Amino acid sequence: MSIRRRDFIRMGAGTAGLGAALAGSSPVRASILEKYKGGYLDGLRTMTGDVVPITVAERQSRVAKAQRLMTENKIDCLILDSGTSLKYFTGISWWPSERTMVALIPQKGEVSYVCPAFEAERLRELITLGNEVRTWEEHESPYKEVARYFSGKGIRSGNIALEERLRFFIFDGIRKEASSLNYVSGDPVTIPCRLQKSSAELALMQKANDITIAAYKVVVSMLHEGMTPGEFSDLATEAHNKLGASGGISVNFGEASAYPHGSVKPQRLKKGDIVLMDGGCSVEGYGSDISRTIVFGAEPTKRQREIWNLEKKAQAAGFDAARLGDPCENVDFAARKVLTDAGFGPDYKLPGLPHRTGHGIGMDGHEWGNMVKGNKQPLLPGMCFSVEPNISIYGEFGVRLEDCAYMTPEGARWFSKPSLAIDQPFA
Repeated sequence: MSIRRRDFIRMGAGTAGLGAALAGSSPVRASILEKYKGGYLDGLRTMTGDVVPITVAERQSRVAKAQRLMTENKIDCLILDSGTSLKYFTGISWWPSERTMVALIPQKGEVSYVCPAFEAERLRELITLGNEVRTWEEHESPYKEVARYFSGKGIRSGNIALEERLRFFIFDGIRKEASSLNYVSGDPVTIPCRLQKSSAELALMQKANDITIAAYKVVVSMLHEGMTPGEFSDLATEAHNKLGASGGISVNFGEASAYPHGSVKPQRLKKGDIVLMDGGCSVEGYGSDISRTIVFGAEPTKRQREIWNLEKKAQAAGFDAARLGDPCENVDFAARKVLTDAGFGPDYKLPGLPHRTGHGIGMDGHEWGNMVKGNKQPLLPGMCFSVEPNISIYGEFGVRLEDCAYMTPEGARWFSKPSLAIDQPFA
């Protein structure tokens, strides 16, 4: 799963998240796994044996759609840097080093590539779309090669679109070598392509959600007094690994659960603590994102149960508001109204819901299609998003129930079934 901003925050704050997956076989993690050897983790088996990767034919259809959108938007060429959109259209994963490697999608014709000469053979091993690889030696300019490509295509004026994550130094270099061209955002091409998922993409996301729920069930059963967030996250990372996916689950206990992305304060689990967990994984590049909140080792207090039930009501209201053709913001309005009617907020004020109700999800953990005030994007079949109206009460605790949904021609459906009750986190 790609690293999201919240994961960097967690790692920096000392609260393990999907960053735990980056720990690999560290001595600390190895000692923790040794401690639990012979337990629940040992019984896990891969769930990915039936996974069907995205086909070359589907990637070809994606490029064809991009080219139709380029024609509609009067774009002559789309430039893709290393990253998610490169993989989405071409299937190629490439480390974003200082040496420029870009894919070029013309309005008509096949995909071409510009890469360092010494990497050309490795790139050719990965290519399934197009066959032209233009190279540059270490002392040469890759941007001159891109400019030559434009010239060879007869592109001497017009619009060149830049995918949103194309790095500035690449744009600046190309702009200087091909200054007669107009450079525009690639969003009108890439967003409509990636926003609506195909049945193959939805199947991969469903698998990712199924795996994360299976990992949750195991690690929740392993909670014990004195446990640290890091220990929990190491176990969750191992559980995902054994189930066949790269992923993890972060956790915060007690008062720290009020911080949506964790606290720097040391934590050890004790009876009666709220336990707020947030995690996901990646299957063939497609992700899950699920949060659960429980009370550990004791009967929930009246206050804990009331807030949990309010969160449950808000999540259900958000999901019910997800209707085809209606704007994304309606999901936020509906969930937030439940909380403000109960005296929280208003808006982002605490105690209450300090952030949007949900985010888009797909190959990136956070994509377009946010459930937030001001987003008038109509909900369309294939759109995927989280519903997570977090309640934060500093000095007490926080509750977040997060499940992801997707739109079908018949309406919204859950990837993971929401929690039934504070003591029944899994349906």
